[in-house]
Amino acid sequence: MAEEKEVKRLKIKATAQMGKIMADYFYELDAAGKDQSKPIAWCTSVGPAELLRAMGYLVHFPENHGAMLGATRMATDMIPEANAIGYTPTICSYLTADIGAYLKRVTPLSKAYKGIDSVPKPDVLVFNTNQCRDVQDWFAWYGDEFNVPVIGIHTHRGIKDVGEEHVTSVAEQIKNLVPTLEKVSGNKFDLDELKRVLALSRECSQLWQKVLFTAGTKPSPLTFFDGTIHMGPAVVLRGTQPAIDYYTLLLAELEERIKDHVAAVEGEKYRIYWEGMPVWGRLSTHSKLFAGLGANVLASTYCNSWIFSDFDENDPFKSMARAYTKLFIVRSDEAKEEYIKRMLEFFKVDGIVYHDAMTCPNNSNCRYGMAQRLEKETGIPSLIINGDLNDLRMLSDEQTKTNVEAFVEQLEERQG
Repeated sequence: MAEEKEVKRLKIKATAQMGKIMADYFYELDAAGKDQSKPIAWCTSVGPAELLRAMGYLVHFPENHGAMLGATRMATDMIPEANAIGYTPTICSYLTADIGAYLKRVTPLSKAYKGIDSVPKPDVLVFNTNQCRDVQDWFAWYGDEFNVPVIGIHTHRGIKDVGEEHVTSVAEQIKNLVPTLEKVSGNKFDLDELKRVLALSRECSQLWQKVLFTAGTKPSPLTFFDGTIHMGPAVVLRGTQPAIDYYTLLLAELEERIKDHVAAVEGEKYRIYWEGMPVWGRLSTHSKLFAGLGANVLASTYCNSWIFSDFDENDPFKSMARAYTKLFIVRSDEAKEEYIKRMLEFFKVDGIVYHDAMTCPNNSNCRYGMAQRLEKETGIPSLIINGDLNDLRMLSDEQTKTNVEAFVEQLEERQG
């Protein structure tokens, strides 16, 4: 069995700056929620945030709040509250944790940011089903609770090649959101402002891709676990200058590491790709586990989900539609497998870890033979971890540790 050791994991200096811009974001939302100085929209994490910002809304992302509940290990205690009102334990644990926290009147924001007691009340809720259908039900519940409009986009699923018919359909749905958004906010739609915001989002996306792709270097200056933390601005602040400024700073730090041959995981021996959701309540535990075995989990499909290469401010509606429909989670297994193969080659991967998240079937791509097909095609060994993004009752820490140690031993034997 591979032996776990205490290994130095390099901290990212730019993290302090990220903490400041995230605090500014949450405090601005909190202030607007209290004094009603600006309209507030709740939006799914890969929804039309650019349109909302262009129309003067501040944007809250319940999935981000769900991830915070998971990372702070509050989620497992909140989920039963939602189960008690009819939400089954096997549906999205972002949804059940978030609704459970609302019912309990608690939020992890109050622990991180003094003076914030709750998430801000929405004036409108806007979803995109490109993540899953659960988001529509999730937002519908809050729409009834707050008596506010719920509007959204229904994305095509299981797509191999994104065609013009898909793009046109979604673009029209995005345009159809405008009248309700105008009515709720009192602000008229301004195409030039949308172009400006989308240009900022495009630049943020390009910088985020460059950050993540520094992990293609040997040794990698970055880990997947770093990515799950530093993706925050790409999720909640895309379309703003602070996100661009932050990723410019972070990229410079990582490029300096590359120049100096500095590894994120000291003594990197094995390079691993993570496919699926993080286990939010075990980020530190899993980071230490892999690093202690000489393995750097350095890239993932998940963090790449906020790379929107198709954004084009000169064709805002269609380019948003194309970007949000090309999302990995929307695609067919054939398209997903081709994408993963490209990533395995780019990141020079030795092994793949699939996380089969109990409550997130759309982000658990190992359930129908994909892991076996890719291993046969590429020769790269894989491991499946059973768990969940938020509900720690679904995870066995001991079994995970044993399986990871055995997997790394397999990689060691392959390297000779």
